[in-house]
Amino acid sequence: MSLYRIYICYSENMAAKMVALDQDAYDRLKRLKKPGESFSEVVKRVTAKRRPLADLSGIWKDYPPEEFEKFQEWRRWTREADLLRQRRLLKGSG
Repeated sequence: MSLYRIYICYSENMAAKMVALDQDAYDRLKRLKKPGESFSEVVKRVTAKRRPLADLSGIWKDYPPEEFEKFQEWRRWTREADLLRQRRLLKGSG
């Protein structure tokens, strides 16, 4: 089993740590890495605390009713388009 070592270098006022990963863990981390993003940034992004769904409660209350209806129409249209695409894909695979 080969291990990768990721060396993280910081400016003089920040600590540097070394992390050893097996091949599978390294490959997974590398796949998550966006262009221009450091491995440290990937780890921070992936492990960031997510907001609870309850935080979104009432988010639409001040949205103008006309705009909300337009959004609902768009949502219905995209849902129907997704269902049609799924049916086409399932027909093609059977």
